[in-house]
Amino acid sequence: MNASTTIGILGAGQAGSVLARAFLDVGYRVAIANSRHPCTLRDVIAPLGPRIVPLWATDAAAQADVAILAFPYAPHHTLPAAELAGKVVLDNNNYMPWRDGNFPTVDSGAVTVHELRQAQLPGAKLAKAFSHIQFHGLPHVRKPGDELPALVRLARPTGAADRVALSVWSDFPETLPVVTRLYDELGFDTVVGGLLSESWRVGPGTPAWNASLVGQSHADLVPNICAAHRHHQ
Repeated sequence: MNASTTIGILGAGQAGSVLARAFLDVGYRVAIANSRHPCTLRDVIAPLGPRIVPLWATDAAAQADVAILAFPYAPHHTLPAAELAGKVVLDNNNYMPWRDGNFPTVDSGAVTVHELRQAQLPGAKLAKAFSHIQFHGLPHVRKPGDELPALVRLARPTGAADRVALSVWSDFPETLPVVTRLYDELGFDTVVGGLLSESWRVGPGTPAWNASLVGQSHADLVPNICAAHRHHQ
């Protein structure tokens, strides 16, 4: 079934390229785009085989059965809202004011950055996912595999005793089984966190985020989510 399903990835940086490889490895077709001409993705797709295609963002969104936003939120972004309407859209973004600048409504706690992103895509079904696992290796390589992105290094078969869990947050319940399935196929268990308004609980500085390089089990992730406080961000 994976071979007939297209994951559309908007954003071809570190996160987008690692996610692309992960989904290709489990049999999906991938359409990937950045903010420039598709020809600028030649070096990204060259080592990944024939099941990944570089496209304009609107075309990648149109072809996607499930889409992933792998770039930071910005209020001025014009996203392919029409092409993503009705679709499950995963957002792996985190609020990092030192990188993206401050958003007063997020700083005040009135909204989360994912609620703002959902507002940019009013017809889509947004879910925060893949947001507290790193797309690079450990800073100190002590054994083979430490250099691999955490998304690859921490993946385990279903039922493995040392399997890591990832959370999902959405205002649309129908996104949860989709994300749960994708997590499982890539080697992770799922913790359903709650609504987008609570998704700050796994943002930078929180207990869940602090385990983003080494991972955490389902049994550890649940209390880590509960232990989060707004000041962590």
